Amino acid sequence: MPDPFESAEPGAQLRHPAEPWRIKSVEPLRLTSPQERRDALEKAGYNVGLLPADLVYIDLYTDSGTNAMSDRQWAAVMLGDESYAGSRSFYRLEEAVRQYYGYEHVIPAHQGRAAENILSRILIRPGHQVPGNMYFTTTRTHQELNGAVFHDIVVDEAHDPDADLPFKGDVDLGKLKRLIDEVGAEQIPYVSLAATVNMAGGQPISLANMAEVRELTRRHRIPVILDAARAVENAWFIKQREPGWGVRTVAEILREMCALTDGATMSAKKDSFANIGGWLAVRDPRLAEQARNLVVVYEGLHTYGGMAGRDLEAVAQGIEESVQEDSIRTRVEQVAYLGARIGAAGVPIVRPVGGHAVFLDARAFLPGVPPEEFPAQTLTCALYLDAGIRSTERGAVSAGRDPDTGENRYPRLELVRLTIPRRAYTQSHMDTVADSVARLHARRGEFASGVAFTHEPATLRFFQSRFRPLANAPLFGPAAH
Repeated sequence: MPDPFESAEPGAQLRHPAEPWRIKSVEPLRLTSPQERRDALEKAGYNVGLLPADLVYIDLYTDSGTNAMSDRQWAAVMLGDESYAGSRSFYRLEEAVRQYYGYEHVIPAHQGRAAENILSRILIRPGHQVPGNMYFTTTRTHQELNGAVFHDIVVDEAHDPDADLPFKGDVDLGKLKRLIDEVGAEQIPYVSLAATVNMAGGQPISLANMAEVRELTRRHRIPVILDAARAVENAWFIKQREPGWGVRTVAEILREMCALTDGATMSAKKDSFANIGGWLAVRDPRLAEQARNLVVVYEGLHTYGGMAGRDLEAVAQGIEESVQEDSIRTRVEQVAYLGARIGAAGVPIVRPVGGHAVFLDARAFLPGVPPEEFPAQTLTCALYLDAGIRSTERGAVSAGRDPDTGENRYPRLELVRLTIPRRAYTQSHMDTVADSVARLHARRGEFASGVAFTHEPATLRFFQSRFRPLANAPLFGPAAH
């Protein structure tokens, strides 16, 4: 009998990886009509993030908190200790983080951006400069709100969707050295490392590169902080792609990654499968004490950090499940399957396909839509109208405005993210998404205009912005099906 986890032979028909689980409970999805979708999108201001979830058929907006928890996680929920102080569920979470990530001091928070807030308030002062391997929206916002300037030090290839390299999340050591020489190490509170790099298409960073960053920062006494939300996926890519690591387990590689850092922020809503939760973990006891004091102000007592005991239990169990080899293999291969289906139709995507999403190159997909009319935002609308699929804009709208000039930032990557929740959707769902993307790509010549703001918040504008179509493009007119 063939191994159900083995990929098809080269040249064989694309095959979805067999799941290492079976379905025990289902949630009904509603199929909407084209007219319902047009009405809903107009009411939402052409921002799919403002759509009621009941009007979305396949929801690929995010993999954050949208994953299917296991029976063991649900069983753990029933064991949650809801004591205000010193809950035994906290100690289970603390032990899980220590065992699998290796950090001594664990401070829970209700999600990853809460941990970023605590970290930024402790470490950043006005005038500080924070280098990182490409920005992420909430991370950079917290850094800027506390007075820092973010510097992109990722390798240049990360900004090229066609550069098919194994570790496009690597830091450019030359860029980091030049920044240290220019501003001085004392002005750099920490180096921000993402694993994987979301805005580059879910691209991993190599262990060899992390070791080089660690060596350079150690000489200058600069801490390294890891965004560990998808570090398990990064560890899988290291196992598959980096010489010398193929014989090691994902759990072992994850510990090696974390050993090269001084701390981490974590959204447990990603790799750990939980619906809510996160943590900040550090090695320095003085930093940990500061974090505990601030958590009391912003999140709750340091032994629950904004989470119920049942949430702490679900996260702890999820951490254990996240490093299971069959689980992470199937997760990454499902994303790869969707990427292969879409790529086979000639659709421009970010290569190689990352661990949590397939990223459509909206600029190449809709060449008739100028940058100032937001091709990626336009494409998210088209996907919803075509098949009820909700995706995420990751381009100029997400990049926001320059805080000094007030002008729109236009990143080199103008992307639409098709984010796959873990253990939630089937092969048929992936095929439906691929077919919709291919249909729209076949009609790409019909798109000659995009959208414009009608409402624009000052920060993280992609969440609450509203738009209007600039012309009667086909996607805003009568639906094709």
